Amino acid sequence: MSAPRSSPAPTPSSYQSAPTRSVSVHGVDFVYRELGPGDDVPLVLFNHLAAVLDNWDPRVIDGLATRRRVITFDNRGVGASGGSTPDTIEAMARDAVLFIRALGFERADLLGLSMGGFIAQVIAAEEPHLVRKILLAGTGPAGGPGIDKVTALTVRAALKGALTRKDPKQYLFFTDSEGGRRAGRAFLERLGERTHHRDTAISLSSFRAQLKAIHRWGLQEPADLSRIHHPALVANGESDRMVPSENTLDLAARLPRGELVPLYPDAGHGGIFQYHDEFAAQALEFLER
Repeated sequence: MSAPRSSPAPTPSSYQSAPTRSVSVHGVDFVYRELGPGDDVPLVLFNHLAAVLDNWDPRVIDGLATRRRVITFDNRGVGASGGSTPDTIEAMARDAVLFIRALGFERADLLGLSMGGFIAQVIAAEEPHLVRKILLAGTGPAGGPGIDKVTALTVRAALKGALTRKDPKQYLFFTDSEGGRRAGRAFLERLGERTHHRDTAISLSSFRAQLKAIHRWGLQEPADLSRIHHPALVANGESDRMVPSENTLDLAARLPRGELVPLYPDAGHGGIFQYHDEFAAQALEFLER
């Protein structure tokens, strides 16, 4: 394994212009983007169901990258990364660890959103020396209430989106209030700001594998979170339908060093996108403490 890098490649000015790079992980290419200052401890982001590089809110990434080295990536089989997507969260976590080490890092902060939060929990438990701090958004513990219903919710939202000609994320990530609908439209507009060198959409086989992994996570016996001793910041909207917000409260209470961000009002699964400025500031304060 190469030594940890002391400085990044030339830093892009924003996520919109960040180049897509790749690194070989046991013969499989993983694609990633990187921006921000050259910290020795990067902030590595783990994405939600069906998401690729272009599904991160550029306002969240740019806000974090003002003071932190931020790395987003497509895990095995997702987007433009090679290989086949595993159908368990534990296997996804192992691949993510290999990716971080392939970049030459021996320590990292982790930010996991939704399914990415499941992965971050497994890494923190299984590879504690690799992790410094963790941020968990819109996510929950293994066996958490409602997590096994994600497949049904996603299918219904996809059908509703097809009938109304709207992106299903409008229904899955945001509330149906006037403010929630407005926040959803603004978020979707931001996702379209990058017009060149966009990522590859997730394949149907990878999407199915992720759904299977999430369903298994939701049916598992509750994990022993007391062995995760890293400082952990936990955030969500107050009305998350995909991973019900009670899971957020449970995570913060069960993690020995868990810290709860007050649930964002009139916000759902995409709470950190709806409140992107607030979340970036809260995350930076936590990471720099």
